Amino acid sequence: MANLKEIRNRIASVSSTMQITSAMKMVSAAKLKKAQDAITAMRPYSDKLSELLQSLSASLDADSGSKFADNRDVKKVLIVAITSNRGLCGAFNTNIIKQSALLAKETYAGKQVDFVAIGKKANDILKKKNKVIANHSAVYDDLTFDNVAAIAEELMDLFTTGAYDKIEIVYNKFKNAATQIVMTEQFLPIVPVEGEANSAADYIFEPSKAEIVEQLIPKSLKTQLYKGVRDSFASEHGARMTAMHKATDNATDLRNQLKLTYNKARQAAITGEILEIVGGAEALNN
Repeated sequence: MANLKEIRNRIASVSSTMQITSAMKMVSAAKLKKAQDAITAMRPYSDKLSELLQSLSASLDADSGSKFADNRDVKKVLIVAITSNRGLCGAFNTNIIKQSALLAKETYAGKQVDFVAIGKKANDILKKKNKVIANHSAVYDDLTFDNVAAIAEELMDLFTTGAYDKIEIVYNKFKNAATQIVMTEQFLPIVPVEGEANSAADYIFEPSKAEIVEQLIPKSLKTQLYKGVRDSFASEHGARMTAMHKATDNATDLRNQLKLTYNKARQAAITGEILEIVGGAEALNN
């Protein structure tokens, strides 16, 4: 009977775990809807702003280029790794950390590579073997454009002052609840689109085209980073919802197997007791 008690305890434990994972799945599903609506509404604006900026930048003379488009010899690289503050979301954080480490090890081998972490998981893991110059995990406590824009301004200052020659962003792009795409985007310097120099030739600009670009670039960069953080935020809840759904299914299967094992063991125990009683009765009769 001790074996039966052990199985009962395991069934209770698995049932408790199943309730927790099921509750976490529902919470993530509720948060995902809001995060998904936010990133879906933002993408058209962000894409159009980037398209406009790239079109204008491509039509400028080389001498009138922005300080944010300064292509220097790349010696120092900064990688912005965007993860979550919490786990239990499958390979969501692991994929970003692997991609960031791969960039540092292969793409920028032989160069000075430092990191900025947006998310506690990135900071906790990357700082073990790399230099993390800043950790902005608190941004998720109040995820607004102004808070992310402050981070973007810090990155812009690091580039314009020459502290870093190139800045890359690594994040999960939200596709759907079950699919997140690891993205690597060049944040700075800005790379104008080739072959679009005449796309804005029929427009009259007031003030000058160069002045418009100078005003649009900081706003575009802030929007680009905010979109990346928003994408990652929606992806996190999608990944967690999927992970908790799978965990709930696995817990259900395990509980059913344990119940089957318990019933078999209980039947065997009852059969054994009956056989003992019958054997005892026959011995008395003899």
